[in-house]
Amino acid sequence: MDQRYGSWGRILRVDLTGRTTSVEEMDGPTFRRNPGGRALIAHYLLREVPVGADALSPDNVLVFAMGVLTGTPLSGASRHAVGAKSPISGGFGEAEVGGFWGAELKRAGWDGIVVTGAASSPVYLFIRDDQVEIRDAAHLWGLEVMDTEETLKAEVGERLARVCEIGPGGEQLVRFAGIVNDFKDIAGRSGMGAVMGSKKLKAIVVRGSKNLPLADAAKVKEVGRWVADTLQENHWAFHNFGTGMGLDGYARVGGMAVRNFEGGPFEDAGEISAEALVEKGYRVKMEACWACSVRCKKVVKMETPYQIDPKYGGPEFESIAALGSQCGVGDLALISKANERCNALGLDTISLGATVAWAMACRRAGITPDVEIDGEPLEFGNGRAVLAAVEAIGHRLGLGDTLAEGSERAAATLGGAELLTTVKGLELAMHDPRQRTDYGKQVRVSYATSPTGGDHMNSNLPSRSARNTVGMCFFLKYDDTKLADIVNAVTGWGIGTDEITEIGDRSLALAR
Repeated sequence: MDQRYGSWGRILRVDLTGRTTSVEEMDGPTFRRNPGGRALIAHYLLREVPVGADALSPDNVLVFAMGVLTGTPLSGASRHAVGAKSPISGGFGEAEVGGFWGAELKRAGWDGIVVTGAASSPVYLFIRDDQVEIRDAAHLWGLEVMDTEETLKAEVGERLARVCEIGPGGEQLVRFAGIVNDFKDIAGRSGMGAVMGSKKLKAIVVRGSKNLPLADAAKVKEVGRWVADTLQENHWAFHNFGTGMGLDGYARVGGMAVRNFEGGPFEDAGEISAEALVEKGYRVKMEACWACSVRCKKVVKMETPYQIDPKYGGPEFESIAALGSQCGVGDLALISKANERCNALGLDTISLGATVAWAMACRRAGITPDVEIDGEPLEFGNGRAVLAAVEAIGHRLGLGDTLAEGSERAAATLGGAELLTTVKGLELAMHDPRQRTDYGKQVRVSYATSPTGGDHMNSNLPSRSARNTVGMCFFLKYDDTKLADIVNAVTGWGIGTDEITEIGDRSLALAR
């Protein structure tokens, strides 16, 4: 085989029904057409998922897709995508995530994992470079994310291993359950955790020791220096606060989701912003994903009024809005606790917050006038109801069992379809598409045309789609020219901006 740069040409196939694994070799031209992310996911789903397959049946295929840049020593090169037929939309499902797990899988010598079938009892996958084992996970079933990860690291004897897992939400087939890695990074959208749970796959533990070959290591190092040298100029705000800055201003232009998208600025926006996390002393530090000098991820630690473990990170904008303004809640400590519990249970904060907000709107409209959850009235502004809903949904208890189906299916049971805010069955993200900004125009198009539904990260913009595919974080200030330079330094492909656009267009077309 010719020398490969930036990828290994190896996909790990896992048949859980037969409890077997195999290696699929992917030739260079095929991988160049599908260089990771959404494109690689669609490549497999189109070929292997039968028409009409139930998303929670063994017929569905779960794909973990690294990008060609994932795991390279570059700021932003931490991203990977997880995809399958979505249990919430019934169509193409995909979620992106950062952290360290994707880079570790690349270091183990794999470009992706394709999981088929379903195990008869809980299992986990252990990967140490070329060594792959399917192991029993009955003792892990029911554990939350932190207990799962810490137990597995001790069990395999690899303190530095990286783990992705589902929590009780995925086990209970909550239709918007996510897949968590590094305690706080979650592939949240489209219900990929429910698909993993339906296959009884609790976790994937990875330890890699290989050096990824680069076409031009000096150029890659040069780009890394550029990010560090221009940090104050290009990434100061993200470095210091992460997402969720300046919410007072964003609220004034109608940017935040408020009370089931009823519109208008949220009166407590400034009290729940990223700056407020610092001012109130809740945020104790910032952390980074793989190889990233920007370090934009919040870490919240709290003893009172709620105990919050810093390993679970802290709320970013989507979680702040979903668990806060969308539900009329302005208590930042409570929002942070709800975010921690969503991470522990493995739940998408966006769909959860939107579903709870919809239920609150139904109560206010008189559709479900007496609806409560664990004794708490589902009313806008009742933060205790939000916390109760997280637990009830994550464990499918009482009304939580209905809400765990997502707002659109819950409306078929409870009524209130006229109050839904979904596209293709997926709850909208927390950016109001009616906002009076240029970004609002982009959000409107994104919600309407995204292959996954109401997701602001899966827009029809080729440059954003290309980043998803190659494994590059959207928040890094790389334009298409610099992105092409990076891809060339890693792969030696010699592409230009036209091919970057083509990568984005092709991945969108395949997903649709």
